[in-house]
Amino acid sequence: MPEACLYRLLCRSTSLLASRPWLRALWLLLVGSSPLSLGTQPQSSLKIEGDITLGGLFPVHSRGPAGVPCGEIKREKGIHRLEAMLYALDQINSDPDLLPNITLGARILDTCSRDTYALEQSLTFVQALIQKDNSGVRCSNGEPPIIPKPERVVGVIGASGSSVSIMVANVLRLFQEERLHQRNVQFICSYPY
Repeated sequence: MPEACLYRLLCRSTSLLASRPWLRALWLLLVGSSPLSLGTQPQSSLKIEGDITLGGLFPVHSRGPAGVPCGEIKREKGIHRLEAMLYALDQINSDPDLLPNITLGARILDTCSRDTYALEQSLTFVQALIQKDNSGVRCSNGEPPIIPKPERVVGVIGASGSSVSIMVANVLRLFQEERLHQRNVQFICSYPY
């Protein structure tokens, strides 16, 4: 379905977007917030607020041409996996008995089917762990600066390609970040070496 058709479909269902924040977030990740952004470079990050934040790495877009990290939208492998994570979060958060008084959030990043870009994106997950102490920094009026603290990501889901998974896992391992990869067992069992 072309992006313009998808946009019209979602715009007709404003109540659906309001009732399902994950659907609006998915829309913003795919094509931006307005029809004018359909031809521009897509956003590469999605944040859903929660008490506990899970990371997600998905190939929402294919590789871009030289000099551009992202290309066309990958509906099959990228979008379906992203939708599965958003749906799971929605189901967990809507069940009051499953995690009482706790809301799962997410920080989802697009790998653009590129291992180097995924590695760069995954540094976002460890940003909270490597923040330097800014207690001695003062503004010109003597007040401390207002610096938003990055959320702590407790685990990462995704990175569908082997090379992407290995690179991201090596970085996250340094910070003891948990990483769940949907094809780990399949990769290990099928790897002939």
